[in-house]
Amino acid sequence: MNFLQQGAVYLGAAALFVPLARRGGLGSVLGYVLAGIVIGPWVLGLITDPQSVLHTAEIGIVFLLFLIGLQLHPTRLRVMRTAIFGMGSLQVAATMLPLALLARLLGYDWTQSLVMGFGLSLSSTAFALQLLAEKKVLFSTYGRAAFGILLFQDLVVIPALVLLPMLSRNGTFAAQFTAWDLLRSLGVVVLFLALLRLFLRPLLRIIAGTQLQELFTIASLLLVVTAALIMDAAGLSMGLGAFLAGVLVADSEYRHQLQADIQPFKDLLLGLFFMAVGMSTNVGLLAAMPLAILGIAAGLIGIKAAVLYGLARGLRLDNANALPLAVYLSQGGEFGFIFFSFATGSAILPDAVRDVLVLAVTLSMIATPFLLLALQAAATRFAPSNTPAAFDEVRIPERAVVIAGFGRVGQIIGRILRSQHIPFTAIEIDPGNVDFVRRYGNKVYYGDAASLRLLRTAGLDGAAAFVCAVGEVEKSVAIIAMVRREFPDIRIFARARNRLHEMHLRALGVDGVIRDTLLSSVELAGMLLGRLGRDPEQVERIKRTFLDNDRRTLEKQYDDRENDRMLIQTARDAAEELERIFSADEETQRHEDR
Repeated sequence: MNFLQQGAVYLGAAALFVPLARRGGLGSVLGYVLAGIVIGPWVLGLITDPQSVLHTAEIGIVFLLFLIGLQLHPTRLRVMRTAIFGMGSLQVAATMLPLALLARLLGYDWTQSLVMGFGLSLSSTAFALQLLAEKKVLFSTYGRAAFGILLFQDLVVIPALVLLPMLSRNGTFAAQFTAWDLLRSLGVVVLFLALLRLFLRPLLRIIAGTQLQELFTIASLLLVVTAALIMDAAGLSMGLGAFLAGVLVADSEYRHQLQADIQPFKDLLLGLFFMAVGMSTNVGLLAAMPLAILGIAAGLIGIKAAVLYGLARGLRLDNANALPLAVYLSQGGEFGFIFFSFATGSAILPDAVRDVLVLAVTLSMIATPFLLLALQAAATRFAPSNTPAAFDEVRIPERAVVIAGFGRVGQIIGRILRSQHIPFTAIEIDPGNVDFVRRYGNKVYYGDAASLRLLRTAGLDGAAAFVCAVGEVEKSVAIIAMVRREFPDIRIFARARNRLHEMHLRALGVDGVIRDTLLSSVELAGMLLGRLGRDPEQVERIKRTFLDNDRRTLEKQYDDRENDRMLIQTARDAAEELERIFSADEETQRHEDR
């Protein structure tokens, strides 16, 4: 089977099994794993060499770690520090130790036992967060606790993956790994971070200045791959380089665009990785030793659920929060697949042990949705509580406003929102403007607001409103049409360059629109009239009359916007009407003066 045929098999299997798994409540990760099992050597035998696919798809893990680094905004870590570093570290340690002791009692050495215990202590970030989001409980007390634990697991797996290649078969550091090697590796990391900090943002600014979106995408991919290769050449984990690169740009103006560019490649390659895991899963083991495999899966679920429930109760969560938390995170996770595969590649775990563990983790993931259904059916008293937990001081802020275009108009809107303590995320495509605005302390991110991926990354799904302050008429119309189509419930406000532009935007159903020069021109005219001798009350009356006439005219023109002849006639009629109104006002004023 050639490369193109293999690609068709992967794509076809993913297109079939992932939607079925999502619809069945099993999540996309299990969909990819099941697809791999079916096309792999144990069922249909369409792909016979899963290991080669696994090595290629590991770049998906590198992209995943880069995106995890991008999420480590200092504010997020500070606000959720108790849930992340407190409950997260306790969960990993309290789960790993009993599992490692069980493995030691079964005859494995301490290194193998600790590796197995650690890998099984990790839950599925993709799986659990998807279930929490689908059931709309991500911001409940136990949902926030689960997020903190999962984020800690994502963090702790980074040093674990770095440590794995340094371990030998007998559980000690490899003989060739000396103190000098350790210092050299640390030196490489420090030098790498220094170079990234000095040159990364200027280089991204230069590339963004070309305003070629495909070039910025190439630069995004090159950044991740180069960081991974540098760390690999230094004898460290490729994922460590990608993770550190992500952390360094987490607070930069390019964060959202980088995430939007990397996300589809990560999804594709990570899906291929999970399919490779499925193809490598020894399904024959379940038939050969069903009681042992099911026992390991059940034991994993039981130990993790008991530990999570005990920790939650110890941290003063009530049953209504402790029980769902224990069930949502009771499964093994995708990082377990990754960790066991890396451990096998580092000659720490034999292939047979990896196969058993991967199969047990897969079964635990399959069981989670059914356990949640059982929990919900058991008793209504387990419904989530709205009482905030003592350990978790997270306060959900007011939903942010997303502003597309941060030039003259966008900056004024942003300043007013900030004065009212309303959070906003601003997106600007001009890197020079981004750099200038951020120099004065404003938070604005580089990116093209015409990209749906970027808007989702910037949080438009949950935003309070969308403001389109883009000056280019055609682009503004295209952005608003896309937002109205993809986010039908969001409120949209926009600037318009001229009357025709405003009519286009009104046709798209915007909630509020104003032309750039309308109000400023009316105000300037009012100032002029005051200098020419008109009294303030008369000036205000003239301004209101003009604006009312303009609004009525626009309403008439909107109905006839496709008819050029009628538009011209309406404009003439409006001008004559305005002249009659002002003439009548002057006549009334003369009578009053007499």
